Amino acid sequence: MLGPAGVSGRELEECNPVANPTPSPEPTSVPSSSSWLDRMATMAGVAHQRRVWTSRAASWDHGGATGLGKVVAAVLAEAAAGTGTRVVDIGCGTGSLSLPLAEAGAEVLAVDISPAMIERVEAAAREKGLANLAGVARPVEELDLPEASVDLVVSNYALHHLRDPDKARLVATALRWLRPGGRLVIGDMMLGRGGSARDREIIASKVKTFAARGPAGWWRIAKNAVRYLLRVQERPLSLDAWQDVLGKAGFAEIRAIPVVAEAAVVAGTKPGA
Repeated sequence: MLGPAGVSGRELEECNPVANPTPSPEPTSVPSSSSWLDRMATMAGVAHQRRVWTSRAASWDHGGATGLGKVVAAVLAEAAAGTGTRVVDIGCGTGSLSLPLAEAGAEVLAVDISPAMIERVEAAAREKGLANLAGVARPVEELDLPEASVDLVVSNYALHHLRDPDKARLVATALRWLRPGGRLVIGDMMLGRGGSARDREIIASKVKTFAARGPAGWWRIAKNAVRYLLRVQERPLSLDAWQDVLGKAGFAEIRAIPVVAEAAVVAGTKPGA
């Protein structure tokens, strides 16, 4: 198994997130550096997202996940994981990233807020005979892992559900989890509220498409306007904003890769390899 330079065999096993998939004692709140109101808002969001994704687990592979193939492919290509790569998949869902990464030989810790999602990804791993995948049902806002214990942190279409302060905290925490030279690769809806030419082009295209569908499409326009402008339920950041988040956290070699429509991939490397 791969590990940070200078780590003994015993220490290596202890910091291996697949061999030891329980990251820490069950937390009761988000980090204490947050304000009381910030912590309460995060905890309310966690409770809501757990309900939503548990209710969607059984149908996700046949509905929500079907349109994300190009983004999944882009994340996997950018991740370029191979045998022995230690990977944490944040918001793994039913395993669109975790399963192919494990099939490529990576040691995968699949993390999701929904126990039902984790049950499904672990069942799929067993069916495929993948002993190198372990699941953890835990909100990403409360996840912690040993410092410099993984090579790669990935996520696909999960982080736009987080509040912006929680996005920034997760990126900073991922930097700590990664060994020097390790990488963070995020695929997501990356769309601002019209501040850039890319944003305006995407929004105009979406409005035109929905408007052509008649009353049902007009309703979608109104609903999405409330959700995106007021940042209710879904809180995407623009591609430029994501690059800024990674840069402020300390990542280097930051790459921005538009995929299709509002979908994009952003990646960065932990300095010091």
